[in-house]
Amino acid sequence: RFEDGTVSFLDIIALKHGFDVLEKLTGGMEKIKQHTFALAHYTYTVLSNLKYANGAPVVRIYSDTDFSNPDVQGPIINFNVLDENGDTLGFSQVDSMASLHNIHVRTGCFCNTGACQMHLGISNEDIRKNLQAGHVCGDNIDLIDGRPTGSVRISFGYMSSFEDAQTFLNFIIATRLSKSDAEIPFQSVAKLTTESVPDDHLSFNNADKLSPTLQISDEEFSNVPSETETTGRWQPLEPQAESIRAAVSETAVPMCRKGGKPITVAKIYLYPIKSCSAFEVTEWPVGNQGLLYDRNWMVVNRNGVCMTQKQERRLCLVTPSIDLKQKIMVIQAEGMDPICVPLEDNTGKEAVICESKVCSHRVKTYDCGERIAGWLSKFLGRPCRLIRQSSDVKSKSRQKNPKGLSSTTNISLSLVNEAQYLLINVASILQLKEHICARLKEPLEIEELIRRFRANIVISAPESFEEEEWAEISIGALQFQVVGPCSRCQVICIDQQSGEKNKEILQSLSAARGRKTNFGIYLMNQPLLSPFSDILSVGSQVIPVLKENTEIQPPTSSKEKCSG
Repeated sequence: RFEDGTVSFLDIIALKHGFDVLEKLTGGMEKIKQHTFALAHYTYTVLSNLKYANGAPVVRIYSDTDFSNPDVQGPIINFNVLDENGDTLGFSQVDSMASLHNIHVRTGCFCNTGACQMHLGISNEDIRKNLQAGHVCGDNIDLIDGRPTGSVRISFGYMSSFEDAQTFLNFIIATRLSKSDAEIPFQSVAKLTTESVPDDHLSFNNADKLSPTLQISDEEFSNVPSETETTGRWQPLEPQAESIRAAVSETAVPMCRKGGKPITVAKIYLYPIKSCSAFEVTEWPVGNQGLLYDRNWMVVNRNGVCMTQKQERRLCLVTPSIDLKQKIMVIQAEGMDPICVPLEDNTGKEAVICESKVCSHRVKTYDCGERIAGWLSKFLGRPCRLIRQSSDVKSKSRQKNPKGLSSTTNISLSLVNEAQYLLINVASILQLKEHICARLKEPLEIEELIRRFRANIVISAPESFEEEEWAEISIGALQFQVVGPCSRCQVICIDQQSGEKNKEILQSLSAARGRKTNFGIYLMNQPLLSPFSDILSVGSQVIPVLKENTEIQPPTSSKEKCSG
């Protein structure tokens, strides 16, 4: 009755064969249940006993059981990561770090808002406030006024191994209690203590019997005491009784920034092809969707799915540039002859309009032809195509009502992930550079670091991270509203000049910013009457309007924790 389309009746015959294969591989559902529960119980036990030096737990686990009975507890663990003060780390930050370690987790409310409300202590009024704050299902707004809007979940299946559980636990230990944290003045050093772990785990055969000892081979964890083995059977732990903070900050009231040195635009970048190299300019026209031609094109695989540097790092070596006079985009790459793509929109009778997705948002696009598809496929070494957002429908295809903008104002987006513009501050880059260089033990060029963060507007401001206190800014005749911080992912680990990846960059950002990975702010501006109504120029003065009560304060001393 509720089927969307025709029932896949031809596949029903495959069910018996599927169950037969499971039976042959595992010995049946009972053994699968015991195996997966053993993994979940082991992980639950270790997680529950991870503590900081001050005795504070590293995680808060949400469960209706004590993991003592596989008949009532499935092989999943739902939790949030805490800092040593008991404050919750946002689930999107945990997701970003897990992805960097090749660990897949699920985050949010898992299509179960009732359980989310119950375990996180979210009232109906909180739900309304969160909605008004711009939080919707599936977004990255993981904390509002310091309180979590969701959590993290890990799941085990019949193919999961004890090594998988150890990999996850080592990830939690490494990202929470790395020895190199001592080099970061914003974060106090915390050490880990673990308690007993049961040793009677079940598995499919005796040769694969699960070991109760957590293997930590990295020398930086040599200060972690080994767990003591016990002979108890599924001994439950006392549930966490700590409640979630209920403080709600006041609504921010804009106020003008007073005094101080002037703030100016230092650099301007646009990215004509999504996830490809930056095109730096000294001045550029502003259109209805942001910088003119910014992220109007994207590369897709043979299935029409958007390709980013997460899947193909060599995209950063594809260098597009825009020639407004000749009305062409020139695309270059090492070892390839330059190729041109016209700027004119070809959404005529010959163009086939197709629907693509960018971060779950549907966009109307059209294919740019076989010639450029062959060029990209040859350079990247895989079948791919170049598509462009269709201009005749793009004003309707992606519209967003950011927090603070009128609900009657539709903000049109190009192929960006979140907002029209991304702004970063050179002063913030310089401060972060010191911590990254200290961890890497090698110099890092400021230009390289700027390019890693792939911003549209780079400003020069007197204070680091002061941009996080702004409610709106003016640059010349252009008015922008700040719609939130940019939560960083593993793309910043990729050197935009070479394509080489170093996960230390994201780890350093997380440690330096108090376990958050926010860096830079998103901006939106009101639609313009003409795409050439104004010009954004390097050297222009930036005039910010401050929020009266800011949730994020820049670090001022080595004792102050920067929460991101």
